[in-house]
Amino acid sequence: MIYKPFETLSLSRLGLGNMRLPTQGDKPDAPIDYDRAKQIVDLAMAQGINYYDTAYRYHSGESEPFLGRAMADYDRSSYCLATKFSYAANPDYKAVLEEQLTKLRTDYIDFYLLHALSDDNFADYTTCGCIDYFLEQKAKGRIRRLGFSAHASVETLNKMLDLGVWDFVQIQLNYFDWLYGTAKAEYEAITARGLPVMVMESVRGGRLSKLSPEAEAMLKAAHPDWSISSWAFRWLKGLPGVQVALSGMSNLEQLRDNLATFSDDRALTAEEEQLLFAACAAFRKEVSVPCTGCRYCCDDCPAQINIPAVLEVYNKYKTDGIWALERLKTIESVGKPADCVGCGACEGRCPQNIRVPQVMEALKGLLKDKA
Repeated sequence: MIYKPFETLSLSRLGLGNMRLPTQGDKPDAPIDYDRAKQIVDLAMAQGINYYDTAYRYHSGESEPFLGRAMADYDRSSYCLATKFSYAANPDYKAVLEEQLTKLRTDYIDFYLLHALSDDNFADYTTCGCIDYFLEQKAKGRIRRLGFSAHASVETLNKMLDLGVWDFVQIQLNYFDWLYGTAKAEYEAITARGLPVMVMESVRGGRLSKLSPEAEAMLKAAHPDWSISSWAFRWLKGLPGVQVALSGMSNLEQLRDNLATFSDDRALTAEEEQLLFAACAAFRKEVSVPCTGCRYCCDDCPAQINIPAVLEVYNKYKTDGIWALERLKTIESVGKPADCVGCGACEGRCPQNIRVPQVMEALKGLLKDKA
């Protein structure tokens, strides 16, 4: 395991996220499979991982108790705990912190975060009094370092950074969001203030662990012995502002693969990064429908579906996973994918020759399975 200094600490470059632990079944609220999850923690500790990230809401509130029990076998000074306060889950920040300390079986938290900053909850976090309280707890040593995780616009991220009280920041950072999202601007905003970056969604919830056939062939031709996931982590190792890259490893195979990647400082060369970006572009092209938002398809739609908005959500699903379909509830559209009658009027008007009824049919099936 490779390490990077942070203040008086030496943190493993790879951290174990505790949001995707193995469970007893496939249902979203299935309980954690303690024995299998404990095997992951024990191997992680044995191989030198010393940063463990959890949150109040993970695994329906059971991640923190699991981690507290699992880490009880180890000297408290041999690892760092990171957990988070979510205003949406419970705005009573004083009670939440006490509950978390109890669940984690500890009297201090090494890295404490405000959870999932967004444009919508910025005011909640900055006016409820939690920041001042957590700073008080930091002065008492019950919180060692204070930060926040962000899924916000760059503008809101900068507003939070401007408060000037943070020791670190956690963001979604990977090569896909660097190229096609706001990750690069977020990273630069944080590092410009001299703050270290903790990385979540290093492989976008597993989406960058399996690319399209063409994209994977490009990467495998260059390094047949590298896993597809390892490309994402090696790219992160090349960013000097990254402190810890988190991975929610849900089985021993994933953990062993990541441990091999972080056994040395080997990042990507400039040529390898160029190849990765080319593969990423191929992946995005293969999984996305090329809608330009011209809206020619909408005029004759008998169901009055806002087709470009629906296609945008579909593209997000293809790169982000099933959770992205929640966005269908927020778009302005009279008709929904289920209302499509497959008449094909839209196809005749689409300059990009998108087979819209086929996409709508796929969404119907996805929404049915999700329900």
